[in-house]
Amino acid sequence: MGSTVLSLRIDGELLDRLRQHAAKRGMSVQDYVVRTLIRDDFDERFKAAVEETEKFYGDPEGGDPGGSMTPPIDSRRSATPPIT
Repeated sequence: MGSTVLSLRIDGELLDRLRQHAAKRGMSVQDYVVRTLIRDDFDERFKAAVEETEKFYGDPEGGDPGGSMTPPIDSRRSATPPIT
């Protein structure tokens, strides 16, 4: 897979926070942002796959998808481990 350059204009305060988060993990800002985007993309694809599986197989409890057998996926929480 090749790479492409993406240029962004972001707020200075946001960049400072990104630098702090990246530094805590011993990463460059670029690596931190890319890993964060990759994790978010994975979470979205995982959520879609779970929803499709529930549609295909149906809910084993006969209730709403994400019932007692399958915990709901909260998009604010990551399905992948945090970057450390």
